[in-house]
Amino acid sequence: MQETVAVAAVTFDRPGDVQTLLAALSHQDHPLVSVALVDSGTQDVASIAAHSAAPVNYIRSNSNLGGAGGFSLAILSAMASGADWIWIMDDDAHPEDTTVLRSLLEAAHTRNLDVVLPLIVAPEDSSRLSFPFRVQGRTTHDRSQVEKLGFLPDIGQFFNGALIRTDVFFRVGLPDLRLFIRGDETDFMLRLRRARIAFGTVTTVALSHPPGWAELKHVLGDRLHVLVPETPFKRFYYFRNRGHLTRRYGRLRSFVVDAVGYPAYFLRRGDLRGLASWARTYAAGVRGRNFGPPSDFGF
Repeated sequence: MQETVAVAAVTFDRPGDVQTLLAALSHQDHPLVSVALVDSGTQDVASIAAHSAAPVNYIRSNSNLGGAGGFSLAILSAMASGADWIWIMDDDAHPEDTTVLRSLLEAAHTRNLDVVLPLIVAPEDSSRLSFPFRVQGRTTHDRSQVEKLGFLPDIGQFFNGALIRTDVFFRVGLPDLRLFIRGDETDFMLRLRRARIAFGTVTTVALSHPPGWAELKHVLGDRLHVLVPETPFKRFYYFRNRGHLTRRYGRLRSFVVDAVGYPAYFLRRGDLRGLASWARTYAAGVRGRNFGPPSDFGF
């Protein structure tokens, strides 16, 4: 019997992207039983969902639950369809071709995986990765360097394109709502590792998603880099959540990289205010403070 797959997707004011995503999903050569689409935006997505060829279960959220909360609601709704697998999507992502889902399922069975992910490539240049991988100690965005590896065990760029066996959520839980955005995906990956759940990235299939190139700041060539989101809103969440996860999981290597990389980055730019903001926010995360949605701490 063919295994069933449901999609868990979230959107916020990207109707054009939603249309592209739903069209790409409807053309996958492995059928979908449901597309649970959680919409917390202000633009008309309901009519797009209603006229889609994909089997959309449109879910309106009148509260901004953040990425973590939105994905949690979408995942639960997708699980309620009874599907064997849940395929997670952001609204500005879409499968590169019609065979992506089938290829991920085949890889999961061949390699006995419970979670499998594709590469994430840039829409404007599919030869480049939207987010870097580290190959032989160096950071690269070159798709060909990573693609030739075939499979990368125990690592992935969650949540876009992650295909997850449904029972995994009963073993490790849903995305952590406290993290809101920028960190819930790392937390989920670390939980998979702790639970010894087999997962990895199949480098021969890809999802298209806008790149995060502007956030990557090199400190020591391509051997040491830090991420600095472009807005204060995103920087707060990223720095706070990174501090929290470093302490929660005892990530000594991550702590060393941050303790060296961020001061070096900000001091090189002469940005003492930026350094102080990073230190204050990171420390709040380490102490487990300032969780919750933006209204709780002044945004």
